[in-house]
Amino acid sequence: MARRLPLIYFHGVAPGKYLAAWPVFVVSDDPPALTFSIAIDDLSYAGMRPIATSASSEDADIARRVYVTGIVRMRLHQRSFRERVLEAYQRQCAFCRLRHEELLDAAHIVPDPEPAGEPLVRNGLALCTLHHAAFDRYFLGLRPDYVLEVRRDILEEQDGPTLVHAIQRLHGTAIIVPRQPHLQPSRELVEIRYERFRAQRTA
Repeated sequence: MARRLPLIYFHGVAPGKYLAAWPVFVVSDDPPALTFSIAIDDLSYAGMRPIATSASSEDADIARRVYVTGIVRMRLHQRSFRERVLEAYQRQCAFCRLRHEELLDAAHIVPDPEPAGEPLVRNGLALCTLHHAAFDRYFLGLRPDYVLEVRRDILEEQDGPTLVHAIQRLHGTAIIVPRQPHLQPSRELVEIRYERFRAQRTA
């Protein structure tokens, strides 16, 4: 803090997994309590750009700090959710069992912005990028008994081998779920999602 040196902060998101945030600076400390505070990307603290001198520039600086902090929190939230979901599904797509981690996402059953869309494993599915997109766009629906349905118009469409093998053949198949019951998809949340799929299917 005295030297205003930038640091790298490693935030644990899962066992053995970290997300690095930089630069961060120690901006205050409380020795009796053995605590300190850090600021993320606060370059003005390091003297790397002029410190705000007017009310308008001070407001802009505060807004920038809030924005940067929000972005970092979002990254931590997304990375932590992804790691926990992939770990629960043994790093494979729940629909097709693809195991290439660089092609896997953590998909929300109920979307993140909604009150029920909490970043919990029970509200997540490990999906490859193709099936994540298909699930989000209601090409595929998941029943509360963990069986997949393909939207009728997609099921009847003729568009080459990718559609046949990657989407249509999933109709009526069961997904893989985590072994631990408390990590398996919430049937209540799946029901909410399935009703939305049914509305798309009949539209």
